[in-house]
Amino acid sequence: MASSTVRPEDQDRLAGEDVARRLLDSAAKLSYDPATEVDWNTPLDTAHHGASPEWSTLYGTAYWQELADEQRKALTRQEAASVASTGIWFEMILQQMVLRDMYAKDPTDPRFQWALTEVADECRHSIMFARGAAKLGAPAYRPRRPVVELGRAFKTLAFGEAAYAAILVAEEVLDVMQRDWMRDERVAPFVRTINNIHVVEESRHMKFARDETRRRLRTAGPLRRQINSLVVAIASYYIVTSMVNRDVYANAGLDGPRARAEAKANEHHKSLMRSSCSGLMEFLASARLLTRPALFFYKRAHLI
Repeated sequence: MASSTVRPEDQDRLAGEDVARRLLDSAAKLSYDPATEVDWNTPLDTAHHGASPEWSTLYGTAYWQELADEQRKALTRQEAASVASTGIWFEMILQQMVLRDMYAKDPTDPRFQWALTEVADECRHSIMFARGAAKLGAPAYRPRRPVVELGRAFKTLAFGEAAYAAILVAEEVLDVMQRDWMRDERVAPFVRTINNIHVVEESRHMKFARDETRRRLRTAGPLRRQINSLVVAIASYYIVTSMVNRDVYANAGLDGPRARAEAKANEHHKSLMRSSCSGLMEFLASARLLTRPALFFYKRAHLI
């Protein structure tokens, strides 16, 4: 008599396929085309912020109190553009890691098809962010050269849970701040639309990244878990600390050295980052990726 017992690896595969199918169904019902959804034609209204002012790296500092309202708005527009540019940089890393992970795999597998759907989303998001940053009147902000080269190595070498957990960190940090921005009427309407599109579509990406991270960690031994927890933490540190470029202050007409010094010591912003990442840290802890060496980098990035 044949056994009806399903092997654990088959159960794992079927569960992953079910998640992917549900994500594909969701994408078919609720996706956006930024080319038509975002108002690209109306000129920028400088009466609006580019991000919720509470998320500014200078909010709560003595320098912030000295700034005129127009200067604060100019600063948040530059900061929002910098976050968008950093998002483009990491989305390009993400796309390459996902494509490499799916290379030569079964194209009939729903996970394969979802992966390509995610890459298509990220391509649209990157173009959307690029157009948004340009409309905010910002230059092309890029991470520092050493960080760019570290990103080049990471996208080439990271695999499995290290790739998907790092993807999750980048998406979760953006998600929390953008949920605030998209609801804030002080923020420019086209920026709110961009944030809404990104939040809706990235929620599916985060679901997939969480599922893939858990699934791949099931077979990970202690050494692999230790190594990848550190890789993810280092990647997270450089992603988060690259979000706001050091040149945003001068480009907003501020005293760059003073602004950078006060931003670096800004306890309000550090506290905001920690509180916004509490859910992410709980997930990493449940996945046993918050090792002592990893915690060092999360604390340096003020994520915990």
